[in-house]
Formats: sequence, structure tokens, C-alpha cells
Amino acid sequence: MDFDDQLQRYFGTTDLSSVHPEAMNAGLERMRVDLGLETDSGRRFAFWAVLYMFGAAPDLHSVFEDDADRNSARDFMDLMDRALDN
Repeated sequence: MDFDDQLQRYFGTTDLSSVHPEAMNAGLERMRVDLGLETDSGRRFAFWAVLYMFGAAPDLHSVFEDDADRNSARDFMDLMDRALDN
């Protein structure tokens, strides 16, 4: 998954500063739907990670059945939190 391609697909642009709030919410909702339909664990993680960066990620237990996947998501959350603290 290329990040710019995902932004274009869900928000119609790679320039998020130009996305109206209604379009942002609609794009995030479409992304949540696609997350729910995705069966590939790597792609599910990618969807969830992008949603997390937008503050719109569902609960880990509702997305990841496997403990290893949940732990990877927690590690990602910790890395993002540390990056934002700097």
C-alpha cells in the first residue's frame, strides 16, 4: 500500500490541508469499512495504522484477533507517541 495512493483513494487528494471536514469524515468511514472487509493481515494493519494516525482507529481487540498483531499495533502506537513527543 502506497500512502499517497491511499490518500488519493479515500480523500481525493494527497494534500490533506485541502480536504473539507465532511470529506475527511467520509474518507475515514470508507477506510474503516475497507478495514472491516480486508482479510490480509498486513493490509489490515496498514489500514489500522493510517486510521490511528488520523485518530480514528477502532479498538485493537475489534480489529486484531491474533495477540502478535495486537502487540505489533501497540508497538506502533508507542513509536508514534514517542515520535510526537520529540
